[in-house]
Amino acid sequence: MSKAQLKKHLLKLTQEEVIDVILELYDARKEAKEYLDFYMNPNDDIKLDEYKKIIYNEFYPSRGEPKIRFSVCRKAVSDFKKLKPSPSFIADLMLFYIETGVNFTADYGDMWEQYYITLENNFGKAENIRRMWLGISRYFI
Repeated sequence: MSKAQLKKHLLKLTQEEVIDVILELYDARKEAKEYLDFYMNPNDDIKLDEYKKIIYNEFYPSRGEPKIRFSVCRKAVSDFKKLKPSPSFIADLMLFYIETGVNFTADYGDMWEQYYITLENNFGKAENIRRMWLGISRYFI
């Protein structure tokens, strides 16, 4: 279903029916619950800390060996972006990801080539977000 079809269908519903759909969605999907919770009470700092913990645990787990699954780190960044926080918080999370990877290398020694390529690519993405944010904030600060 496209957004246009969904919008058309939702416009046909009464306010009560729309509320019921949203409440069902809230109960059915963890992602929807998290998004709606953040929408109602947007606290960028708390959410940023939650997602930093996800990334940190990939490199420095409280138990066991480090897994260093870049897919988990990418998903954490992607999920955080979907909440639509301020771009500065997105850049902060991306730079934290890179910083944690660099610290891990300093602690455990040299890593494989793809490890460095992934960190470098994320640095470029973080820089693009920072530049975008600086361009926007110049007009609002």
